Amino acid sequence: MDSNIFKFILRHSSREQVYILIITLISFPFVYYSLDLPKQIVNGAIDDKHAGDFPKAVFGYQFDRIEYLLLLSFLFLALVFINGGFKLYINVYKGKLGERMLRRMRYELYCRILRFPLPHFRKTSQGEMIPMITSEVEPLGGFIGDAFVQPIWSAGTLLVYIYFIFVQDPILGAAAVSLYPLQGWLIPRLQKRVNQLGKERVRTVRKLADRIGESVSGITDMHANDATAVHLADFSDRLGTIYDIRFEIYNRKFFIKFLNNFINQLTPFFFYSIGGYLVIRGDIQLGALVAVLAAYKDLASPWKDLLDYYQSQADVRIKYEQVVEQFQPPELLPLERITGDQVIEGPLPRELTFSAVALVDDSGMTMIEGLTAAFPTDGQVAVVGAGVGKDELMLMMARLIEPTSGKIRLGDHDYETLSEAVIGRRFAYVGAHSYMFTGTLRQNLYYGLCHRPLHEAQYDDDGKRRRARRASEAQAAGNTDFDINADWIDYQAAGVDGPEALQDKALEILQAVDMEQDVYRIGLNGTIDADKAPEIADRVLAARVSVRKILAESDLGDLVELYDSDRFNSSASVAENLLFGTPVGPVFAYDALAENEYVLSVLQRTGLMEEFIQVGAQMAETMVELFADLPPGHEFFEQFSFIGSEDLPEFQPIVMRAKKEGTAALRPADRTRLLSLPFKLVPSRHRLGVFEADLQQRLLEARKVFAAELPADLRPFIEFFDAGRFNEAASLQDNILFGKIRYGRPDAAERVQTLIQTVVDEVELRDSVIAVGLDFSVGVAGSRLSAVQRQKVGLGRALLKNADLLLLNEATSALDGVAQSRVHRSIRELRDGRGLIWGVHRPSMAREFADIVVVRHGRIVERGDFQTLNRNGSALHELLEAE
Repeated sequence: MDSNIFKFILRHSSREQVYILIITLISFPFVYYSLDLPKQIVNGAIDDKHAGDFPKAVFGYQFDRIEYLLLLSFLFLALVFINGGFKLYINVYKGKLGERMLRRMRYELYCRILRFPLPHFRKTSQGEMIPMITSEVEPLGGFIGDAFVQPIWSAGTLLVYIYFIFVQDPILGAAAVSLYPLQGWLIPRLQKRVNQLGKERVRTVRKLADRIGESVSGITDMHANDATAVHLADFSDRLGTIYDIRFEIYNRKFFIKFLNNFINQLTPFFFYSIGGYLVIRGDIQLGALVAVLAAYKDLASPWKDLLDYYQSQADVRIKYEQVVEQFQPPELLPLERITGDQVIEGPLPRELTFSAVALVDDSGMTMIEGLTAAFPTDGQVAVVGAGVGKDELMLMMARLIEPTSGKIRLGDHDYETLSEAVIGRRFAYVGAHSYMFTGTLRQNLYYGLCHRPLHEAQYDDDGKRRRARRASEAQAAGNTDFDINADWIDYQAAGVDGPEALQDKALEILQAVDMEQDVYRIGLNGTIDADKAPEIADRVLAARVSVRKILAESDLGDLVELYDSDRFNSSASVAENLLFGTPVGPVFAYDALAENEYVLSVLQRTGLMEEFIQVGAQMAETMVELFADLPPGHEFFEQFSFIGSEDLPEFQPIVMRAKKEGTAALRPADRTRLLSLPFKLVPSRHRLGVFEADLQQRLLEARKVFAAELPADLRPFIEFFDAGRFNEAASLQDNILFGKIRYGRPDAAERVQTLIQTVVDEVELRDSVIAVGLDFSVGVAGSRLSAVQRQKVGLGRALLKNADLLLLNEATSALDGVAQSRVHRSIRELRDGRGLIWGVHRPSMAREFADIVVVRHGRIVERGDFQTLNRNGSALHELLEAE
């Protein structure tokens, strides 16, 4: 990137800058005439001295005094409109240009992050880089549009006003500009210290952002070590530093404004005193003095704009230089490496050779020393080692770090010059910590197949026009014009012919990495749109029928209480029994039913309102009596989840008032709190004896009223239970079971889960359930997955990629021993006859490999098969003994 912001602007927008400058220059004559016209109106049409000059001829037409006044007035109005139009057009064009250049800058900065060498990320935190791209460059967009136009516009307007004042009277003109040299000399010197403070503020805020990010990442250790106080003290100290800097900036900035405003107001003093004296003497006309005063009033604005421009350009220049400095690390990767489409036709060269390769980190420590070796790209190799060397070797094979010296070649190709289109497609690398991108499980599995858009997205006519406009704007801003909505998946690379075949292969891969059962369970808890997947919905209903039949004919029937519109389900909450359906959205959320107007009207009509409040009072009284002395977090609070330990103190005064004055005398807010409790009650679980058969029967009547009288505008917010209909708001598992597991039955959940799995297999629904699981959102950085699951998905992603050479670096370290054995066996079978280099985390994992490389202290100390190397005194034997 250019080191100076003006060079950056001229490099990418010189044509647009020249165009807007021309428009600006064209506007100046109109500005001048708009200043001169008031003088003509006062002296030529209003002043009685010129009454005898009428009628006047203008363009061959005769005008009397009134007509001439109206002509000049409308001409003034036209000039106001023209000047306003120029300003509107110039400002909109500047805004468009500034936003386009800001887009270009952010794109280039993001590209530079992608070109950072991997070791650089150890010295740079995301807490510093993110605000640079998002917020710190934001002011640059507004400045870029003004970079050349604003000073020309302001200076040009200023000169027009000054010229106009000099034309009226040279003495007044000299008075108007007499203080400008003082301001031009003094203000920049005062502003210089403000600029330095601004630069210091930016650096300090970056460090603060870095510390916030560090706290978020290390929150577990912070709490585990009772270290919150020291972090708060550190944060307070940093805030204090920022406060001191900003306060000094305010003091200096507003003093500059005060001084500038005072100097500006000295000039009108000269106009009123000297100009008034000249008018009294008759040396100048009153209209000229009025025009001068009006012009000077407008003169303050362009002068202020010039000073503001100077201040902003100094601030922007500092920001730009600091950002560029942060995004210019040494050994920045070439842009062609990440954007090039270089390919190696045909089979991958059979050897990856290292010649005298050395690697020294930024602290001067030698990680790899004089390594010379050849690795087959079509064989299976295990890399074993402890300490430095093994991880670095694996990373260099994937070209994720560059050697300090020496050469790596892929066949006849220089490894350093190959583009990512070769390495990223023909190779697959999996480390110990595979990153999960925000999105679905499917998107993360298919991630390794998305290199370039291969199939255009389908748009209607309006969509095509929007797409063409966005592509054109992307090109104008120097961005890529690839369509993110296109199909990017390289099905051919995966060895399949389309989406369905790819999903089938993904299911096979999930089984190989021991992830199938996890995704199956996730899928059971997922939902589908029955209109988009009618076959799955039909099979779920078939599974529901089978489950009901098995429950009716076996001893499993006592484990599940099925939904029945005519029966109260004691294993479900009172809220579920009343709604007899699944809420869609927040309108009928169980926790908010006590405040839902329609629910309250149903309770009122069925006479249950006061009884519900009485039940709530009994529940609250019981909870207060039983749990008042229990510590927060006690397991009883979990079991009786309708009142938490933090809420218990709030219910104590409510219970006391209810016992003393009755529930009818309570405040509306307290009645609502009591009313909310019965909705959370599960009779068979909580067994408080407050919701017995009579009340249950009356609730069934309320259920019928609720469904029958539900307004049409509320129907979309609830999906009612229907034995013959798929419930789109409920999970697949809830749809299949169509009931609740009874509380207090030993191993009920496990036995019912086994039943569901058996039925799912019988109706051939398993693959569909797993497919639903693939659409599960993994959360930020895969936070909704466990570490083991993230590692399995990373392995699946690499296997699905179907690369020529698979590089695994401790890629199963999070798995338990049994799972590791299964996954190792599956991967080696899948990669039979293809390249596999595995940096194992336990030496015994190398037992099945015919080619074992032992790395110690950055050197290859042994190489051979397991039997040959496993001897007393060998490096491998020592590692095995240490394991």
